[in-house]
Amino acid sequence: VQLQASGGGLVQAGGSLRLSCAASGRTASTYVMGWFRQAPGKEREFVAARPWSEGNPYYADSVKGRFTISGDNAKNTAYLQMNSLKPEDTAVYSCAARRAQCSNYGCSVGNYDYWGQGTLVTVSS
Repeated sequence: VQLQASGGGLVQAGGSLRLSCAASGRTASTYVMGWFRQAPGKEREFVAARPWSEGNPYYADSVKGRFTISGDNAKNTAYLQMNSLKPEDTAVYSCAARRAQCSNYGCSVGNYDYWGQGTLVTVSS
């Protein structure tokens, strides 16, 4: 499975961006899509995840109510709509996929099997 993230850029605080993650290859083997981010000098952190089919999305507390993860199964593409962006959202955002099922908190700490390259999001104050 190959993942290609795109959509990053420079935006002012309060603005919006939508990230995309296009999946190719044996995507049927994956169950959950996730987004992670890593700010300069910090550890990578979980942002959001959702099953490709049934199940509810799960968000980190820091983005809940501002970010929305969605997916288009026909296009094998996952999205991360980011609204009300803050300078502290500045990071390299990566998408990931996992074969194993998970739900809620388990999706934030479990292992992901496939990773895409990151896309940089910079939020200016």
